[in-house]
Amino acid sequence: MAIEPDTKDWTWVLQRRCEQCGAEVAGETPATVAARVREAIPRWEAVLRRRDVAERPDEGTWSPLEYAAHVRDVFGVFRGRLVLMLAEDGPTFADWDQDVAAVAGRYRDQDPAVVAGELAGAGAAVADAFEAVPESAWERPGLRSNGSVFTVRTLSQYFVHDVLHHLHDVRG
Repeated sequence: MAIEPDTKDWTWVLQRRCEQCGAEVAGETPATVAARVREAIPRWEAVLRRRDVAERPDEGTWSPLEYAAHVRDVFGVFRGRLVLMLAEDGPTFADWDQDVAAVAGRYRDQDPAVVAGELAGAGAAVADAFEAVPESAWERPGLRSNGSVFTVRTLSQYFVHDVLHHLHDVRG
């Protein structure tokens, strides 16, 4: 059985607390998001050391390993979007299909120790990138291909929810 693609529009997390994971990100800034990511990295590393890391709770749900590989890639995607927003006026982000990435990247078959190192490196890089954003650039806009408008601030909020929500998914 294949994993059912997530087609939900999660932008509502910018306005209210996530009932599933408890994260409330509306007050976050690029600076605070950097700290939250740094705090999350050791939790992800601990998840990746679990004996059952590659086991799916059911065939329709990613394993902790697959979630961690996804988060590693999310770190890179959002760092790229941030860089684009700081370099261009009102850029449109390239599409990224997380479900296609999971299959193409063979998340299920990756080595947890390798994923842990890559996740830590990508997490540090995206945290550094958000931390380096001057407050005067927090309202620079960018556009997702589906029309959702983000600022650097709201991009950081949306991004950190993803990282924290998936920690909740894997009980990290």
